[in-house]
Amino acid sequence: MDSSTLQIFLAMTGYMLIVVAIGLFYAKRSNKSSEDYFIGGRTLGPWVAAMSAEASDMSGWLLMGLPGVAYWCGIADAAWTAIGLAIGTYVNWLIVAKRLRKYSAVAGNAITIPEFFSNRYHEKKNIIMTLSAVFILIFFTVYASSCFVTCGKLFSTLFGYSYQSMLIVGAVFVVFYTFLGGFLAESVSDFMQAIVMVVALVTVLVTGTINAGGIEAVIENAKAIPGYLSLTSMATPVTDANGVQQVIDGVAQFGESSEYSLLTILSTMSWGLGYFGIPQVLLRFMAIRKTSELKKSRRIATVWVIISLFAAVCIGVIGRAIFPTEENLLTSGGAENIFINLSQHLLPAILAGVVMAGILAATISSSDSYLLIASSAFAKNIYEKSSTATGLFKKLTKKDADDKSVMWVSRIALLIISAIGIVIAWDEKSVIFDIVSFAWSGFGATFGPIMLFSLFWKRTTYPGAIAGMVSGAAMVFIWKLALKPLGGVFAIYELMPAFIVSCIFILVVSLLTKKPSKEIEEEFEMAKTGTIEE
Repeated sequence: MDSSTLQIFLAMTGYMLIVVAIGLFYAKRSNKSSEDYFIGGRTLGPWVAAMSAEASDMSGWLLMGLPGVAYWCGIADAAWTAIGLAIGTYVNWLIVAKRLRKYSAVAGNAITIPEFFSNRYHEKKNIIMTLSAVFILIFFTVYASSCFVTCGKLFSTLFGYSYQSMLIVGAVFVVFYTFLGGFLAESVSDFMQAIVMVVALVTVLVTGTINAGGIEAVIENAKAIPGYLSLTSMATPVTDANGVQQVIDGVAQFGESSEYSLLTILSTMSWGLGYFGIPQVLLRFMAIRKTSELKKSRRIATVWVIISLFAAVCIGVIGRAIFPTEENLLTSGGAENIFINLSQHLLPAILAGVVMAGILAATISSSDSYLLIASSAFAKNIYEKSSTATGLFKKLTKKDADDKSVMWVSRIALLIISAIGIVIAWDEKSVIFDIVSFAWSGFGATFGPIMLFSLFWKRTTYPGAIAGMVSGAAMVFIWKLALKPLGGVFAIYELMPAFIVSCIFILVVSLLTKKPSKEIEEEFEMAKTGTIEE
């Protein structure tokens, strides 16, 4: 390990020690009860709620996936995705946050998303709770694998060890940290990590622009590539059979640009719809201490997201100007290393280490959220409720699950989920952006419509909620695996059609079934008009 690499390693190690220290500090408090462990006792302030929500949402995808897309095929895909996410962030904080904070307290003091849906509809057989927990387990396991891919690529690129060994090292650290501290430690560290992430992005953006010869030089380079700087077309790298971009006489080869249609733009912007169903963000709404502080949180979150997304897209474009033919960037998956390449080559080693910690920050802030929510979904919503189960499942589970056993089952589930995530991430050619986009669409279509209808339409019924959840999740898989490969109009992002299908099912089935009980309607009105400030 040379001097430069050693300095990067020391800077990142120092950062990781700080993160562990936060976990140790909050470990005792987090272990008082499952409410403290899973939702921090509803004590998050506006800054922590806002910054931790966005940091846990964006993950290493923000520093590697999004710049990689911009580097590989131009700004259209990356920019429309960023615009959709920025709008979705603002609207989610504006209309969902306050109502969910109130309703989750009114509906039996729910501390997980599945528990909120179950309490909202006064279900007796835990069908919604179980379905919610199962879908969370599926999609968060996929999500966690994207974070492990980020760790593997980061450490492998920096230190030269195999991708698989670095994947395991990163996963072990994340699991240890999440196992230790719970939601409160995760949220506080995520606040710090959000700061590190935005500082890292801005630092690389400014430094890269200067080294590329200024803004005009970056723009001129991008204009020379067909479709690269357009919002209505995409650049098309010329690749061989292995997906490696061709380089002739030191020039990266591009073919004619491809059209980026209005339908594609709308479907790409539909990334913003995902926010209404993303558990790690919704949990922050439930955990904030006062609804009166949500306005400040909304402003903080929106500003952070706009700055971060703008910087990430620009970094991809700048990278294409500085490293047009770098060997490790000549595939769609390899292009996701552009942030690392810029940091290593343009910054002093110790500062590069701090910036690399930004990637680690993004990864940890998301993966700990994913793992905690997924494991809590199993422990709180399947294991704890197993006392109502019958047959073999009841025999295999503990009937009267106390608070401590629920927490320990959550931790065991965390280890199992992490192991599966490592298996999914094992392929070195995995593309972070693709993994995240699938999991994001899964959450958005499964939970987004039911969340909006549950909060804002009193006539939503129990069968309608189940129909919407199942149809949304099913359509994500159907569109992604069966329809999208057909191309043409079916090539759009699966979230938009799946979201629409879920909404239709909720609306139609609710109108065709018996209206909610008087008790449910009274709770709805209480959440709508009541004041919750605890």
